[in-house]
Amino acid sequence: MTPGETALERRLKGRCYCGQARFEVADAFRYAANCHCAQCRRTTGSAFKPFAGIERAKLAVTAGADALLIVGEADNHNAHCSRCGSLLFSVVRDGAYVHVALGTLDDAPGIRPDHHIFVGSKAPWYEITDDLPQFEGHAH
Repeated sequence: MTPGETALERRLKGRCYCGQARFEVADAFRYAANCHCAQCRRTTGSAFKPFAGIERAKLAVTAGADALLIVGEADNHNAHCSRCGSLLFSVVRDGAYVHVALGTLDDAPGIRPDHHIFVGSKAPWYEITDDLPQFEGHAH
């Protein structure tokens, strides 16, 4: 942050692997977690998806909006770059929130994942080795 800038004013930049799709999001995330569900594992190709949730209106696609690959419905989908396939964010909670894939951020957010969700369906080859709380499904 620059002097005089507050966390609520700070904007984070994010982008896909090839750089075609870019976005900005307020550094005012409400929650963050590591999701181990099968869908997040499939869409990221990883053991889990670290994400942070924020109101949908606080994220703006700044480049490549016309080239986003939307998988799902208008108010419940994953947004990928259509050229490189990177998962950028997921629209959730009836379209009210987005879950930003933390690996797509160029800037460090002020929040860190503080729990694991859907560990009941985690990859059998992955062992969670931190002390963060774990939930079989959504956090309670």
